[in-house]
Amino acid sequence: MPQDKTKIPSHIFREYDIRGLANEELRTETVRTIGAAYGTYLAGHGIRSVTVGGDARHSTPRIKSAITEGLIDTGVSVTDIGLVATPTFYWSLHHFGVDGGVMVTGSHNPPEFNGLKLVRGKATIWGDDIQEIYRIITDGRTELSDMKGDVTNADVFEQYSAMLRSKITLGPKKLKVVTDAGNGTGGIYAPPFIRAIGAEVVELFSEPDGNFPNHHPDPTKREYLPALMDAVKREQADAGIGFDGDSDRIGVVDDKGNMIFGDQLMALYWREILEKNPGAVAIVEIKSSMMLPEEVERRGGKPLWWKSGHSLVKAKMADENALFSGEVSGHMFFADEFYGFDDAFYAAGRLLRILSNTDKKLSDLIAELPSYPSTAETRFPCPDEEKFGIVERVKEAALKDMEAITIDGVRIIYPDGWALLRASNTQPILVSRCEGKTPDALEKISADMKRRILEAGGPDFEWEY
Repeated sequence: MPQDKTKIPSHIFREYDIRGLANEELRTETVRTIGAAYGTYLAGHGIRSVTVGGDARHSTPRIKSAITEGLIDTGVSVTDIGLVATPTFYWSLHHFGVDGGVMVTGSHNPPEFNGLKLVRGKATIWGDDIQEIYRIITDGRTELSDMKGDVTNADVFEQYSAMLRSKITLGPKKLKVVTDAGNGTGGIYAPPFIRAIGAEVVELFSEPDGNFPNHHPDPTKREYLPALMDAVKREQADAGIGFDGDSDRIGVVDDKGNMIFGDQLMALYWREILEKNPGAVAIVEIKSSMMLPEEVERRGGKPLWWKSGHSLVKAKMADENALFSGEVSGHMFFADEFYGFDDAFYAAGRLLRILSNTDKKLSDLIAELPSYPSTAETRFPCPDEEKFGIVERVKEAALKDMEAITIDGVRIIYPDGWALLRASNTQPILVSRCEGKTPDALEKISADMKRRILEAGGPDFEWEY
């Protein structure tokens, strides 16, 4: 029988995952129902074995148990890998040779949220595949099995950690690093890994705590970095490295205590990669500074603009057989010497490898990159039913007399800079960012973009810097 749609909130089925308020929208019966629908979906693709892991949130054990119950009810066998980081979960798919799995995580969201990252093959499903799980529920197509699946517990910490260590060999320069796990999963893995490859580590907030008592677990926002910035300067460290709640995103502070943006970090990685792989295609996320494609071209690479969203970037990498890509939000995807999924520990190791093989400081390397005045990625509320229409109206008006990139929202190209507007795929939010070649250019571009947003019916907002 079809399920009552009012009992399963449709809005939790988002573009890249299933996410909502843990105790209100991800209740036990709801999650069990999702698990059975996902098990039915997997069975339709011939998949009968999965791994399941979870982050450090207080609601995670309950949700992990419920999703497991739903899966085994459809005859799918589960290997429960316990409390893990999201990259550890991704690696478990390769380690156990399975083509499905669930990571229970609220990522960098506040403590009251949680979510489900679902996999088919070795990559997270997204878009219409996420919606198919919802349709299986509401159409009554869930198929329970007479034979329940098995549940096996496995501790993969040592094997995963050994794999990480095997991938990174530091150069001759000795490094001192401050880590900030924000009381997420990063404290379990990052300090021992970085020590094992030969760097000195000063730890901040390594103890997993689902209340996140010290700061919000998002290391790509300046307001959550003061402790890391202060510690780097106090300890005279070479770098500070932060991890989000489930450790698939990296945030970096240089030796002077300054925040490094994701596109700057990508430029450093591309230097190393293009030296070994001249002419490689470089997938560039739409929110990136114009510095990044300029630097890629200068190093002999071929920039290719693409959409935001970790699942979308990974899918495009597979299509292009690309060696590396990343997002301004701190997801870094290495496929040149790694598996292609976003692993903040491995990304930290790659950065430290670069630093350990140069006499230059991290701040010196960043200073070598072109630097343009820009706003921060400015996010402001806008109802889901309105946000896409506003973006479309801004795009239509801009294309009448401007060049624009329209693969994801609209990135308007000005003679001396650019401005982006896109709708978030995960929240009722509009996202905008502007950049100019000079401060005056930025002021004019940001004023023009705000005018366009307001004229298209968008909400009033203030730029973040």
